[in-house]
Amino acid sequence: MFEVGYVGLFFASFLAATIIPFSSDTIVVTMVALGYDAFQTIAIATIGNTLGGLSSYGLGWLGKWDWIEKYLKIKKEKIEKMRQRIQKYTGLAAFLTWLPFIGDVIAVTLGFLKINFFKVAIFMTTGKLARYIVIVYLWDIFF
Repeated sequence: MFEVGYVGLFFASFLAATIIPFSSDTIVVTMVALGYDAFQTIAIATIGNTLGGLSSYGLGWLGKWDWIEKYLKIKKEKIEKMRQRIQKYTGLAAFLTWLPFIGDVIAVTLGFLKINFFKVAIFMTTGKLARYIVIVYLWDIFF
Protein backbone atom coordinates (compact mmCIF):
# COMPACT_ATOMS: atom_id res chain seq x y z
CA MET A 1 0.00 0.00 0.00
CA PHE A 2 1.27 3.49 -0.84
CA GLU A 3 2.09 5.81 2.00
CA VAL A 4 0.94 9.43 1.96
CA GLY A 5 4.50 10.42 0.98
CA TYR A 6 4.33 8.46 -2.26
CA VAL A 7 0.90 9.83 -3.13
CA GLY A 8 2.18 13.36 -2.50
CA LEU A 9 5.23 12.59 -4.65
CA PHE A 10 2.98 11.42 -7.48
CA PHE A 11 0.92 14.61 -7.46
CA ALA A 12 3.98 16.83 -7.10
CA SER A 13 5.68 15.07 -10.01
CA PHE A 14 2.53 15.33 -12.09
CA LEU A 15 2.19 19.07 -11.45
CA ALA A 16 5.88 19.66 -12.11
CA ALA A 17 5.42 18.37 -15.67
CA THR A 18 2.47 20.59 -16.49
CA ILE A 19 2.51 24.24 -17.41
CA ILE A 20 2.52 25.04 -13.68
CA PRO A 21 6.08 26.09 -12.73
CA PHE A 22 7.11 23.64 -10.01
CA SER A 23 10.00 21.24 -9.45
CA SER A 24 9.71 17.75 -8.04
CA ASP A 25 13.47 17.19 -7.80
CA THR A 26 13.68 18.50 -4.25
CA ILE A 27 10.87 16.21 -3.13
CA VAL A 28 12.54 13.18 -4.73
CA VAL A 29 15.86 13.94 -3.03
CA THR A 30 14.18 14.65 0.31
CA MET A 31 12.25 11.38 0.22
CA VAL A 32 15.38 9.36 -0.54
CA ALA A 33 17.26 11.24 2.21
CA LEU A 34 14.45 10.39 4.66
CA GLY A 35 14.80 6.70 3.89
CA TYR A 36 12.05 6.13 1.36
CA ASP A 37 12.84 3.35 -1.08
CA ALA A 38 14.86 4.85 -3.96
CA PHE A 39 13.38 2.48 -6.56
CA GLN A 40 9.77 3.25 -5.57
CA THR A 41 10.51 6.96 -5.33
CA ILE A 42 12.03 7.01 -8.82
CA ALA A 43 9.22 4.87 -10.28
CA ILE A 44 6.40 6.96 -8.80
CA ALA A 45 8.06 10.27 -9.70
CA THR A 46 8.60 9.01 -13.26
CA ILE A 47 4.99 7.88 -13.64
CA GLY A 48 3.59 11.12 -12.23
CA ASN A 49 5.95 13.31 -14.26
CA THR A 50 5.25 11.38 -17.47
CA LEU A 51 1.49 11.63 -17.01
CA GLY A 52 1.86 15.36 -16.34
CA GLY A 53 3.93 15.73 -19.51
CA LEU A 54 1.36 13.77 -21.48
CA SER A 55 -1.36 16.10 -20.18
CA SER A 56 0.64 19.01 -21.63
CA TYR A 57 0.91 17.01 -24.86
CA GLY A 58 -2.88 16.60 -24.74
CA LEU A 59 -3.38 20.35 -24.32
CA GLY A 60 -1.26 20.90 -27.40
CA TRP A 61 -3.26 18.28 -29.29
CA LEU A 62 -6.38 20.40 -28.71
CA GLY A 63 -4.75 23.39 -30.42
CA LYS A 64 -5.77 24.42 -33.91
CA TRP A 65 -3.60 25.47 -36.84
CA ASP A 66 -5.90 28.42 -37.43
CA TRP A 67 -5.03 29.87 -34.02
CA ILE A 68 -1.32 29.89 -34.83
CA GLU A 69 -1.95 31.57 -38.17
CA LYS A 70 -4.37 34.08 -36.69
CA TYR A 71 -2.65 35.03 -33.44
CA LEU A 72 1.03 34.35 -34.11
CA LYS A 73 0.93 35.18 -37.82
CA ILE A 74 2.77 32.00 -38.79
CA LYS A 75 1.71 30.47 -42.10
CA LYS A 76 0.48 26.89 -42.24
CA GLU A 77 3.31 25.97 -44.66
CA LYS A 78 5.92 27.04 -42.12
CA ILE A 79 4.18 25.06 -39.37
CA GLU A 80 4.12 22.01 -41.65
CA LYS A 81 7.88 22.31 -42.27
CA MET A 82 8.43 22.53 -38.51
CA ARG A 83 6.26 19.44 -38.00
CA GLN A 84 8.31 17.49 -40.53
CA ARG A 85 11.57 18.53 -38.85
CA ILE A 86 10.30 17.63 -35.41
CA GLN A 87 8.95 14.31 -36.67
CA LYS A 88 12.48 13.48 -37.78
CA TYR A 89 13.73 14.12 -34.21
CA THR A 90 10.67 13.00 -32.23
CA GLY A 91 12.67 10.74 -29.94
CA LEU A 92 15.13 13.43 -28.96
CA ALA A 93 12.44 16.10 -28.56
CA ALA A 94 10.27 13.86 -26.37
CA PHE A 95 13.31 12.74 -24.36
CA LEU A 96 14.13 16.40 -23.62
CA THR A 97 10.72 17.10 -22.06
CA TRP A 98 12.41 16.53 -18.69
CA LEU A 99 14.16 19.89 -19.05
CA PRO A 100 12.87 22.61 -16.73
CA PHE A 101 10.63 25.25 -18.38
CA ILE A 102 11.25 24.38 -22.03
CA GLY A 103 10.23 20.75 -21.49
CA ASP A 104 6.62 21.87 -21.03
CA VAL A 105 6.79 23.88 -24.25
CA ILE A 106 8.25 20.88 -26.08
CA ALA A 107 5.43 18.63 -24.82
CA VAL A 108 2.73 21.09 -25.87
CA THR A 109 4.39 21.53 -29.28
CA LEU A 110 4.61 17.77 -29.83
CA GLY A 111 0.89 17.53 -29.11
CA PHE A 112 -0.01 20.51 -31.26
CA LEU A 113 1.92 19.05 -34.20
CA LYS A 114 0.10 15.73 -33.68
CA ILE A 115 3.36 13.78 -33.34
CA ASN A 116 2.86 10.04 -32.73
CA PHE A 117 1.55 9.60 -29.16
CA PHE A 118 3.18 6.24 -28.46
CA LYS A 119 6.60 7.34 -29.65
CA VAL A 120 6.31 10.52 -27.58
CA ALA A 121 5.17 8.56 -24.51
CA ILE A 122 8.06 6.08 -24.72
CA PHE A 123 10.80 8.68 -25.17
CA MET A 124 9.22 11.07 -22.66
CA THR A 125 9.13 8.31 -20.04
CA THR A 126 12.74 7.37 -20.80
CA GLY A 127 13.93 10.96 -20.40
CA LYS A 128 12.05 11.52 -17.16
CA LEU A 129 13.24 8.19 -15.75
CA ALA A 130 16.86 9.02 -16.63
CA ARG A 131 16.50 12.41 -14.94
CA TYR A 132 15.32 10.93 -11.64
CA ILE A 133 17.93 8.18 -11.70
CA VAL A 134 20.67 10.78 -12.16
CA ILE A 135 19.25 12.98 -9.38
CA VAL A 136 19.12 10.10 -6.89
CA TYR A 137 22.53 8.81 -8.00
CA LEU A 138 24.11 12.25 -7.55
CA TRP A 139 22.47 12.54 -4.13
CA ASP A 140 24.01 9.20 -3.13
CA ILE A 141 27.47 10.24 -4.35
CA PHE A 142 27.61 13.67 -2.76
CA PHE A 143 25.58 13.14 0.40
